[in-house]
Amino acid sequence: MSVFNNIYRHRMARIAAFAPFVQLAEPRANAGHILELAGRAHERQAAVALFPELCLAGYSLDDLHHQAPMLDAIEAAARTIIEASRELRPVIVVGAPVRVHSQLYNCALVIHRGRLLGIVPKSFLPNYREYYEKRWFSEAPGALVETIGYAGAQTPFGARLIFECEDVPELRVHVEVCEDLWAPSPPSLDGALAGATVMLNLSASNVTIGKAREREKLCNVQSFRCLGAYVFTAAGTGESTTDLAWDGQITVHELGEKLAESERFSNAGSELFADIDLERIEQDRIRFATYRDTAARAAQRLRDFRRVSFRLEPALDTEVPLERAFDRYPFVPNDEARLDEDCFEAYNIQVQGLAQRLRATGIERAVIGVSGGLDSTQALIVTARAFDRLGLKRENIVAVSLPGFGTSSKTAQNARALIEGLGVSHRTIDIRPASERMLEDIGHPYAEGRSEFDTTFENVQAGLRTDYLFRLANHLGGLVIGTGDLSELALGWCTYGVGDQMSHYNVNGAVAKTLIQHLIAWSARRGQFGPEVSATLESILATEISPELIPAGEDENIQSTEEAIGPYPLQDFHLHHMMRFGLGPAKTAFLAHAAWGDAKAGAWPPHVGEEQKRAFSLEEIVHWLEVFSRRFFQFSQFKRSAMPNGPKVTSAGALSPRGDWRMPSDSSARVWLDEIEALKRELGLR
Repeated sequence: MSVFNNIYRHRMARIAAFAPFVQLAEPRANAGHILELAGRAHERQAAVALFPELCLAGYSLDDLHHQAPMLDAIEAAARTIIEASRELRPVIVVGAPVRVHSQLYNCALVIHRGRLLGIVPKSFLPNYREYYEKRWFSEAPGALVETIGYAGAQTPFGARLIFECEDVPELRVHVEVCEDLWAPSPPSLDGALAGATVMLNLSASNVTIGKAREREKLCNVQSFRCLGAYVFTAAGTGESTTDLAWDGQITVHELGEKLAESERFSNAGSELFADIDLERIEQDRIRFATYRDTAARAAQRLRDFRRVSFRLEPALDTEVPLERAFDRYPFVPNDEARLDEDCFEAYNIQVQGLAQRLRATGIERAVIGVSGGLDSTQALIVTARAFDRLGLKRENIVAVSLPGFGTSSKTAQNARALIEGLGVSHRTIDIRPASERMLEDIGHPYAEGRSEFDTTFENVQAGLRTDYLFRLANHLGGLVIGTGDLSELALGWCTYGVGDQMSHYNVNGAVAKTLIQHLIAWSARRGQFGPEVSATLESILATEISPELIPAGEDENIQSTEEAIGPYPLQDFHLHHMMRFGLGPAKTAFLAHAAWGDAKAGAWPPHVGEEQKRAFSLEEIVHWLEVFSRRFFQFSQFKRSAMPNGPKVTSAGALSPRGDWRMPSDSSARVWLDEIEALKRELGLR
């Protein structure tokens, strides 16, 4: 039986990459060191162990590559690795020169469990500036055979090989060598289109100033373009420094994101372990139609790829914990510079969207309900800036306070301070008399003096607020600005047909709650509306999230949104991984526990307060994931199907039925809930 805390259970795989100290011209010694490192990869449950180009004897042998004794010794060393690999789990990929029909090729040997699975020759040989590879080697396209004998075995030979794992079916490996990545059309591009999910690059790549950045950019772009993982390792210490130097850079990228990078210039050599999410790669490829179309158009040439199978037999009955950081706040970067850039873009996308709608309609007034909460605050400051951009007077923005039975003095004060600080027009409409009349008209127990604060009690207030806003907009010739955010739409935490679900234009509809908090904080830090408004924004950020539809109790505790639908940071995590990658509950819970299980481990986004840095137990995660799944997949789509226009903001997606998300409103959540029930039984949770 598979163990929950095991990356292979969750369709992931661990990749090890090494840039070992090379003993020039000593293949036997290098083989011993390679096996030692491969053994370390085995102990760490890696699926692949990657080594640099020509590492069995050294890249910088130069003309010694043409010495028969050296080639014999390298082949003997390769045989040693093949034999010793029988007891090792990882696929071992090492660089070596290989003789084929009176020609010499710069190759990758792909070895597993005592088998030489295949040999991949280098396709593009650099022969410029410091490189002279055509002096020694032949290019892969010139090979005349597809199978050769090497190290005592017959094995596939060629650049168009894919190594497919039978028992980790998403693990499909393509190999290319150094300069292949620098080619305008790298071989790994076809490898990915032919189905490879993990691209490996054995490199020597001497170092010069800025070379590490160049490699990283190439690897990142290739992982993005191929919709896969790209693993690169360069030669390090031990290579000849007659004219060149070597840094042993190792870098791992997935879907355009750098997962890990090694130390460089290490005397002992470099190593790196990274966990690749094969399921995310598969899901992105399924979703991305252009990738599918490109593969279809290239089908003729892709058919000549040969596929070599192997069995990894991962240890599913033991824990293999995740060794990879997943951001706790996927909508909010951990890096301060990146956060500043993202907030700038998100804010301006919202502003531009609203400005264009006002420009297109010719409407010069806006009506917005302002509660003193997060969403209406962000919507109001976006509206103010949109009016500034169009040269319209802020007085044409009518900010309406609509106090109800649960409105607190703090939020009312914050709303008034924000409205006055921005210099917009202000109206107050007390909805309590109209609410009492409606409750009486429909025969609600509240009208008889009973404190029955049910959904009807709440929605009467929410509905009246929207009625007033729309009718006021009719009266003034204005546009009702929506306030509801992406997280609320995902969870259905909005009343159908009212302000947090319906408006003339909603600037927040594609912005997650956690990002809205940071956007408000960003505006406060920048002081773009002055110090008094910044102070008000900070006060709003410090206020508990609440719909304020139920009066505070005798203990003066206000109605808490997060107590009802879950902590927004955790629910935004669930939303991101479901919406962006289509992951199921068990995988999402596994990732959430890795991210949120220990508050002291890993990075937090800048400006997250110490009081917010909490952990969630696996039981809490599964509980709130069940709430999320039920609300998202069963109860809320009809609200999203009728959502107003508004701009998409993040690449993670939006929930507009005209954009990123389409699903039937009468769908069932059974598949997700059944998986959660099975997970609860497995983990012994209530």
